[in-house]
Amino acid sequence: MRLNFLFAAVLFASGSLYSQNLVGYRYEQIRQYMKENHRDMNYSPVVNNKFRYLKYTDDSDSRTFLFFLSQDSICRSVRLICDLGTRIEKQKEYNALYEKNGENRWINRRDGKPYIIEMKNEEWSCVITIEPGK
Repeated sequence: MRLNFLFAAVLFASGSLYSQNLVGYRYEQIRQYMKENHRDMNYSPVVNNKFRYLKYTDDSDSRTFLFFLSQDSICRSVRLICDLGTRIEKQKEYNALYEKNGENRWINRRDGKPYIIEMKNEEWSCVITIEPGK
């Protein structure tokens, strides 16, 4: 019983750990990942002639995930827009998980590749962007 709880806790933590960095994932993989790991997020179909992306929002519209896709349906960057109230929680999470790389900036290394995580405070929201590093 205790082992099952520990396994569930590790699984939940690992889902949270990689919840945003889906750069390099294909359209279908993102849809599957969000379905399995973020049931609280709702897919919102978007029609946009300039950008191709997937949009997910929670029921209270306090969090929005945007997955920007290339022409061949591969995620090139991720943007999370959330309430300013979650900013401190996200900073603590990123400080614990990733290498700090400046003010409100971190590096996530996955499969030997660096990904830049940058947090910007807007007037009413916090915007977190994840993009491949150079």
